[in-house]
Amino acid sequence: MKKLIVSLIAVLAVMALFGCNTVKSSKVEAGDLVANGTAVSVITADSAGVTLIFHFIPIISGGDLDTVINKTLVAEAKAVGANRVQLTSAMTQPRGGIFALAGGILGFPMAMASGIAVK
Repeated sequence: MKKLIVSLIAVLAVMALFGCNTVKSSKVEAGDLVANGTAVSVITADSAGVTLIFHFIPIISGGDLDTVINKTLVAEAKAVGANRVQLTSAMTQPRGGIFALAGGILGFPMAMASGIAVK
């Protein structure tokens, strides 16, 4: 039992150090996509967090739309030279109501967003 707890703490520490965000982008030609502006890149971002006790206690922040859109998607768009992002889809795991039961003792909320970086 003690080894299990130590292993769980080690896994959480590694997750906290390296983060739980991923972003992928692909450059495109301006004429290949229809967008509100000049298309630069297609971007997708994922974020996961760790919570305890029915999502009440966040251990590692993430897994919400604020993190995945503002901190990850927009930052990547600016990194590839775009001024803004045309959001095409966004999704998050609900945490309230009956969905809180999915959190149980240890929960992993997730969020995903994708868009087109435009100038």
